[in-house]
Amino acid sequence: MTRKSDAVSSDADQARKLIVYGREECHLCQDMILALRNLQAQVSFDFQVIDIDSDPELVARYGDKIPVLLSPFTHQEICHYFLDLAALDDYLAKFR
Repeated sequence: MTRKSDAVSSDADQARKLIVYGREECHLCQDMILALRNLQAQVSFDFQVIDIDSDPELVARYGDKIPVLLSPFTHQEICHYFLDLAALDDYLAKFR
């Protein structure tokens, strides 16, 4: 039986896994990835980078709106083009 505190902890863990949709040769994407890596020294979260050019559906969805920082847990777009620290903090605060 899962206790409520375990479920909340599991939700928080899942919420801290993020995705950056971008492209290999995208300077804005590289800037966001570097900013996220630097932020990980202060804030606990994980992220993976997905190259949208590997999937035609992702190209159709995001096109030139990259990079996009998204939560696969809530399907919420946190920010795009540039890392919005306030938006990321607001998102992560929901799960503290």
